[in-house]
Amino acid sequence: MSIENMESAQNLSQFKEKLLIMASHAEGMVTRAVRAHLDRNEPAANQALETDEIIDQLEIQIDRIALTLLANNTDAFELRQITCGMKIAQDLERVGDEASTIARRSILLMSLPALDAPLDITEMTFLVNAMLKDALDAFVVGNTVLARDIIPRDKQVDELNNRYQQQLITLMEADSQNILRGTHLSVITKSLERIGDHAKNIAEDAVLLHEGKDIRHNAINQP
Repeated sequence: MSIENMESAQNLSQFKEKLLIMASHAEGMVTRAVRAHLDRNEPAANQALETDEIIDQLEIQIDRIALTLLANNTDAFELRQITCGMKIAQDLERVGDEASTIARRSILLMSLPALDAPLDITEMTFLVNAMLKDALDAFVVGNTVLARDIIPRDKQVDELNNRYQQQLITLMEADSQNILRGTHLSVITKSLERIGDHAKNIAEDAVLLHEGKDIRHNAINQP
């Protein structure tokens, strides 16, 4: 193997490693942010916010390595690995942003009395976290059956978000004192719904990488 090929292999290995580290941080950040909200735990929320900077820096590092790889790589599969990996890094960065939003809104809610009928987002959080984990696993191991299974799950998350938003509207209409708290909770549930969207994007990229098929927008109808 030539020196150039050895360097390319090392860079590709580093690229994958940093992507997996970024994925781990993103998953953990979502869990911590939601847990901080449910437990009204401000230190945990602040810990989640600190993780966002790590995720941002990893995205920059991944992009730099990817540009080096793209300039010296002609293998079709590896090119897809690099381009899909860059897209996934972008989705993970946005997952971090949404988790930051959840953490910040949670801190604001902690300064207010809890609602008499608190919104239960446990089910939605479980679904979103499972989607994100499965999408990343599908990408890493090449399990496109698992990746395709994630797409319809996004509809479940959308339906839960719609249900929760309606519950919040009812609470806010019943008492104007609920409006501020209801608004914060509305943003939190919308952030969870968006994390589900990013998990779906990662699943679609897993199929693109391992099957060479772009299944965006009509994934469910694909064989």
